[in-house]
Amino acid sequence: MDGLLVEYLPILIFLGLALVLGIALMAAAWLAAPQMPDAEKLSAYECGFNAFDDSRMKFDVRFYLVAILFIIFDLEVAFLFPWAITLGEVGLFGFWSMMVFLGILTIGFIYEWKKGALEWE
Repeated sequence: MDGLLVEYLPILIFLGLALVLGIALMAAAWLAAPQMPDAEKLSAYECGFNAFDDSRMKFDVRFYLVAILFIIFDLEVAFLFPWAITLGEVGLFGFWSMMVFLGILTIGFIYEWKKGALEWE
């Protein structure tokens, strides 16, 4: 049992140091920061503008279309690089798996195109 505990000792030391350092940094920030909030500091701030309307307002559909478009291209790039590097090892199954994946992303891209998400006003 002593051998098992000795193996976990570096992990416990690391966790203890992380906990002590985290608490020390939070305490230092709390002690050093000025504690004088005012109405301007506590007000809602979004992109340099005051809040326009109620926080429960509905977003325009174009916001969601742009988000889907970002996910399509982000996923495509994130998965294409590792796939291209290991293409020789994964063989034909890996090739066709990626073609199915790209086909699904292409369907999403066509949907975006038909909905007009690529037309900026």
